[in-house]
Amino acid sequence: MKLNYALVFSITVHLLVTACANKRNDIVKERKPPNIVLIISDDQNWTDYEFMGHEHIETPRLNQLASEGLTFTYGYSTAPLCSPSLASIITGLYPSQHGILGNDPVFDAEHKKNSSRLVKRMETYKNYIADFREISTIADLLQPKGYTSLQTGKWWLGNYVNGGFDQGMTHGDPTRGGRHGDEGLTIGREGMDVVYNFIDSAQTNDQPFFVWYAPFLPHAPHNPPDSIREKYLEVAPTEAVANYWAMCEWFDTTCGQLMDYVDDKGLSENTLFVYVTDNGWIQDPDRPNRYAPRSKREPYEGGIRTPMMFRWLGTIEPAMDTITAVSSIDIATTILGVNGIEPTKPMPGVNVLNSELLNARDPIFAETYAHDFSTIDSSLYYRVAIDLPYKLIIPDEKNRPNAEVELFNIQNDPYENENLAESNPEIVIDLKMKIESWWKPI
Repeated sequence: MKLNYALVFSITVHLLVTACANKRNDIVKERKPPNIVLIISDDQNWTDYEFMGHEHIETPRLNQLASEGLTFTYGYSTAPLCSPSLASIITGLYPSQHGILGNDPVFDAEHKKNSSRLVKRMETYKNYIADFREISTIADLLQPKGYTSLQTGKWWLGNYVNGGFDQGMTHGDPTRGGRHGDEGLTIGREGMDVVYNFIDSAQTNDQPFFVWYAPFLPHAPHNPPDSIREKYLEVAPTEAVANYWAMCEWFDTTCGQLMDYVDDKGLSENTLFVYVTDNGWIQDPDRPNRYAPRSKREPYEGGIRTPMMFRWLGTIEPAMDTITAVSSIDIATTILGVNGIEPTKPMPGVNVLNSELLNARDPIFAETYAHDFSTIDSSLYYRVAIDLPYKLIIPDEKNRPNAEVELFNIQNDPYENENLAESNPEIVIDLKMKIESWWKPI
């Protein structure tokens, strides 16, 4: 009898894939609640890592995180702007669900008087914060499991307690400069002691901990240490680009410091590291601290795409997933999932460690609104569906009347140069119907 080698190979691969899937799905059985360290990069393009193929930017510690964990190269933020994106990460909801659509509410203010402007902004913002506090966050949902939680870095929603955190750096007082992080913005740029002390305290009290590490990096101002900056001046096309590249490495260095501290404490095998970027950034080569078109605030890959990583040494099988699209809404659901906690009913994300659920899910979506927002009707710019290999961008007819529908094959055309909408009307109709089926704003 002649052996069918192709059939044997196919069966073997199937068995291996099934075994890995089962291992992912059984993670929560008989495990102590893991510590959670959530690392959020601030304004970084999806290409700007060594492991994502950048020729010059050095990111050895994020390379390590990627190689030691489950890494998705097609990760997506829910919005190409800081505040709504961060609100989605902490709640596991799309902006149209949690109501934080942009960075600032529309309000009357004298722009020359900064302190007065911030006070007036917060007066308008209070209603949004009040509604947001009714939503369960990761920190809220982990608390019954005994977790203690810490907020550091970027945070737009007033005081850290509004996110359910037990401790935090952001006071949110507009009379003292509170807007998007205030004292929290020093983390990483001026040391890591706040995080280290929190971890020590949690260990002393024998509590699992949740750390929100969202440093103001590589976000502008792009003022990296000279020791990093000098080497990029030799290879970058302009000084503005060199400064941004150096900021990416500086951020990577701080991630390594955090990873080393956890490791030195002997906690790596009981700590889940999660990585994501809030939104993209393509550096304008001629204007320091400014972004180029088709990046921040826009629905293109440069605005919403990000690698996503989940590392739990000894528990999560390392793998580089280059074929599955995941969303930042999945982070909350995954963190809850490893603790056996059911997500709240409004949460549309999936536990990415459950490959069966991940492979069965519908497209993921994203939304783009005005920077200064009011209602969904008046502030919506674009809705996006990602169903690999395709990505559909639908402009709002009222707020973006002159924009065209765009369809891209982002696996073949990652920089979105060729609009396929006219030549593939059936795909446009299908994805548009899926957007309309999903779209249930508050």
